[in-house]
Amino acid sequence: MDPDKRKLFTNYQSLFTNLYCILDIETTGGQFNEEGITEIAIYKFDGHEVVDQFISLVNPEKPIQPFVVKLTGINNAMLRSAPKFYEVAKRIIEITEGCVIVAHNASFDYRILKTEFRRLGYDFKKQTLCTVELAKKLIPEQESYSLGKLVRALGIPMADRHRASGDAMATVKLFKMLMVKDVEKEIVKSFIKTEIKSGISPKLLDIVENLPSKTGIYYIHNEKGDLIYIGKSKNIKKRVNQHFTGTSSKSKKIQRDVFAVTVEETGSELIALLKESEEIKINKPIYNRAQRKSIFQYALYMHKNEEGYLALSVEKADGRKKEITSFTTLQEGRNALFKITEKHNLCQKINGLYITKNDCFQHKIKECNGACICEETPESYNERVTEFIEENAFENNNMIIIDRGRTFDERSAVLIENGVYKGYCFYELNYQITNIDILKNIIIPMQHNRDIKTIIQSYLRKNKVYKVIKF
Repeated sequence: MDPDKRKLFTNYQSLFTNLYCILDIETTGGQFNEEGITEIAIYKFDGHEVVDQFISLVNPEKPIQPFVVKLTGINNAMLRSAPKFYEVAKRIIEITEGCVIVAHNASFDYRILKTEFRRLGYDFKKQTLCTVELAKKLIPEQESYSLGKLVRALGIPMADRHRASGDAMATVKLFKMLMVKDVEKEIVKSFIKTEIKSGISPKLLDIVENLPSKTGIYYIHNEKGDLIYIGKSKNIKKRVNQHFTGTSSKSKKIQRDVFAVTVEETGSELIALLKESEEIKINKPIYNRAQRKSIFQYALYMHKNEEGYLALSVEKADGRKKEITSFTTLQEGRNALFKITEKHNLCQKINGLYITKNDCFQHKIKECNGACICEETPESYNERVTEFIEENAFENNNMIIIDRGRTFDERSAVLIENGVYKGYCFYELNYQITNIDILKNIIIPMQHNRDIKTIIQSYLRKNKVYKVIKF
């Protein structure tokens, strides 16, 4: 790769591995563009965790305004032995290399930094993101967007308010939450359109090399920054590699058009499934055509047979009939019905799984109570069918599904209220989940539809989660 291409690819890597420098600056106060820095905190964030940090008091070589001393607790005496800005400038340049600057009211912090570097004769240029503007767009109708009030409303813990390290760390946690709420990927799209030059494409191998082998969603973009495919996997790197080495018509089209792959780790496979379904319907990628419509073509229904027994059957989905749950294929539905019949001691003959004029096979091995030959009364049999339906009914259900998060100390939560899927979130503190008002603030709102309902039912049927909280 020649030097120009290598430089561009380095920029490309920084964008799609999500390198951000989240910072906060405290100043002396005073007239516009005459302020001096008293403290700076920078956390280098890769989209998932802090990978580097720099925190330092700074001697501004000018007095601090009295109201600022009262606000921050930083006074002139504390700064006499602190390094001057030119002594920390190199470290700031190093840690911010290839990163986007993120701050709460970014225009202020970025202006202060540029001013200080300009005094040294250095032109400091970076892309910036403002968490105030992002929060207004992604979490509308908050009472206040000041950092203190906003993080309190979202249940984000905050220490050392009005000190650089405390404010910057709170901004890290806020930004992490905002990234998840950016369902339409406006942040990533804007980066691609402004940074990537046409005509130079990194090799497929280079793209795969930088992907994580973790659970989550991957987004395949073309050169214009448009999404052409969205997928989910328990191993993103392995799945994308399959796209890039596949010989199917779709794989070849993806290989031809791909320019970049961005990812969002979810930890929870359930959230990956829910996000994939929702975001395909929102973004309509050209190579996800099959998944834009409902992918669950078969459903489980109940009816009463001539003898008065409640029978379960898998049929082609019919919107006019009330379904219990649904499936992608007839075989998946039949397999599930076999398991349901066995688990709840139901009858294979009544459920259409064993065609006979006599008793069913389960009865022969004493695992059916004889409803197939009317040895068990309809009332007794129907109790177990009703019990199964109530266990799996979504309507009027209020629950929080707790599952793994993206890191060891994080958990995910999926909220269902009155049988309607409201959305999901990630959390580290139990009171964020047990306090319903905070939960509703941090939840990422999602659409409820038939696909979503079935994804949740199917996942709970097939997988173990940490716990389900009913309320």
